[in-house]
Amino acid sequence: MTLIFDATPENIEKAATRLRSGELVALPTETVYGLGADATNDHAVASIFAAKGRPTFNPVIVHFRDKSEAEKAVEFNDKAELLASLFWPGPLTLILPRRDDANISLLCSAGLPTLAVRCPAHPVAQQLIKALGSPIAAPSANKSGSLSPTTPQHVLQSLGENVGMILAGGKVAVGLESTVVDMTGDVPTLLRPGAVTLEDLRHHLGEVRVELEAGGAHPKSPGQILKHYAPKTRLRLKAVDVKPGEALLAFGSIKFMGVQGGGAAKDLPANARLNLSEREDLNEAAANLFSMLHQLDAGGFAAIAVMDIPELGLGMAINDRLRRAAGAQ
Repeated sequence: MTLIFDATPENIEKAATRLRSGELVALPTETVYGLGADATNDHAVASIFAAKGRPTFNPVIVHFRDKSEAEKAVEFNDKAELLASLFWPGPLTLILPRRDDANISLLCSAGLPTLAVRCPAHPVAQQLIKALGSPIAAPSANKSGSLSPTTPQHVLQSLGENVGMILAGGKVAVGLESTVVDMTGDVPTLLRPGAVTLEDLRHHLGEVRVELEAGGAHPKSPGQILKHYAPKTRLRLKAVDVKPGEALLAFGSIKFMGVQGGGAAKDLPANARLNLSEREDLNEAAANLFSMLHQLDAGGFAAIAVMDIPELGLGMAINDRLRRAAGAQ
């Protein structure tokens, strides 16, 4: 049975009909593919957790058409207003106090008095939200803890028939999940790094704290669980050489990268060496990260040696995903 559908107007309407009936639809966003449900339907949101095998204490991001729609569910402060004006629609999620009259399923909040909200920039996501007439709850469209999907095929490989329907929008542009910022305290707190970088946030807000690990049993944000984003193949981070049987995930030049026991990394078979960005472009590296991990994970290698990536700008987000992937193993 075909599960992947081109994002034509007819198929977007078909997807909206599925969502209205409480079923799931995988949809493209600019960050990764999401597994969507009508955010106002408790049973539909519960089916996300079942399909992904996701812990019910892990909050779900709710996607809105625009800020005016999000204001019906959460309360904005001045700093949140500023960030929304600068980065929405786009890869930024804000955690804000939930309104008492919000009609969003409480499952999205995972027992917290807050809600994680964003406005996606991908045209297909926007068209689907408009066709549905309600916000869409959508974590990444993959089994919980596994690699995030950046293509429709990744979704199908991870979730199979559990997904029901996949709207195809090509390979995503950003390739990393959205930046998540908790705006409920006196000082904004970065909970998950992404394409809106810590430097971006501090430029506009001044002081911003960083809290990448959940402080207790209940994370405030998706992506705060230590063991996350994991391929089946073991990762070896900050590699300075390649061991026999390993594949190489490179960043920048591999001119001086050797293979233990003799040989050069540049002579490895093409399927055993992929480069996130030969020109050391962190935006390109982020867009390629999950896609290339998927490719190497399917190669049957003993491990994946990952070259060092600078902890600057988007490098912070890339390294966050890699550390959590290694932590899961």
